[in-house]
Amino acid sequence: MKRHSPTLEGFQIMFRLPSLGLAEIAWRWSFGLAVGALLTLSLREYLATLPVTAREMFLLRTRQPALILQALSRILEGSAPRAVAALIVLLLGLTLAWILLASVGRSAILKTLFEYFQERSGKPGTSRPGSLVHLNFLRAAVTIAALAASFGALFLSAAASSNTDPSPGSVLLIFYMLMLFIGLAWVVLNWFLSLAAIFIVGRGQETFGALRAAADLCWTRPLSVTAAAIWFGLAHALAFVVATSAAAVPLAFAEVLPAGVILGGLLLVTLLYFAAVDFLYIGRLAAYVSMLEVPAIQVVPADDDILSDIPGLVGA
Repeated sequence: MKRHSPTLEGFQIMFRLPSLGLAEIAWRWSFGLAVGALLTLSLREYLATLPVTAREMFLLRTRQPALILQALSRILEGSAPRAVAALIVLLLGLTLAWILLASVGRSAILKTLFEYFQERSGKPGTSRPGSLVHLNFLRAAVTIAALAASFGALFLSAAASSNTDPSPGSVLLIFYMLMLFIGLAWVVLNWFLSLAAIFIVGRGQETFGALRAAADLCWTRPLSVTAAAIWFGLAHALAFVVATSAAAVPLAFAEVLPAGVILGGLLLVTLLYFAAVDFLYIGRLAAYVSMLEVPAIQVVPADDDILSDIPGLVGA
């Protein structure tokens, strides 16, 4: 009798079911392309509404930084309300689109994962993907709250300095500390909400019931959950180190190769990094699903004891 390792199971499923990683890439990257296209078109339309006089064109053509800034300030004068209104509308539209697309994409992937494990164990399963809309609404709300808190941190840290008593060092220290807490809170809440999705799709629970079930999983199997988070976090960090090292290769030939080739190499490295991250995310989801669907103790070959989450402990 050997202990089942959800972490190892997650890494194995990344290669056993590569279609899940490709599906994750498909819905995430399609949304990213849509965001890029909408931002580009919105910026183009916004710039088209700005009046430019002959005098301002003359200042722009002087190639003098001071005159160019003066021309830009005149061109952009009074356009801030339009830019803010357009940004709010765009943000709301993209948030709604992400909620719907993420609900469909995550539901399909989790369904496939549960079906894979249920075929091995023979367990029946239920699915209520509509509830993912409510959960993803909470995730979007948490992200928007984090962005609002970031602006609040900026204004709060700026209050530590004044014209009579300037203290830029204190401002930066306060801002960095506040952003650290905000970022940490966002990461934890976003991770917890993403964990709750497996109970909605796999157990048919409502949103708040799934949140309670996710808390119970963290309480009953803390070492297994922590092990999966740590191992996949380390794999993510390794992918980042490899990507940054690979990005230095085309930059080293910046004086020899054309700029297009350099940019193409950097784009290729970036896309490969994002693809690896998406596959790792699927593996982490598979590890959490494995904790629910596979018994903690099962008969496995001795060679499969690598990455065992809690060697020697039973039922954690």
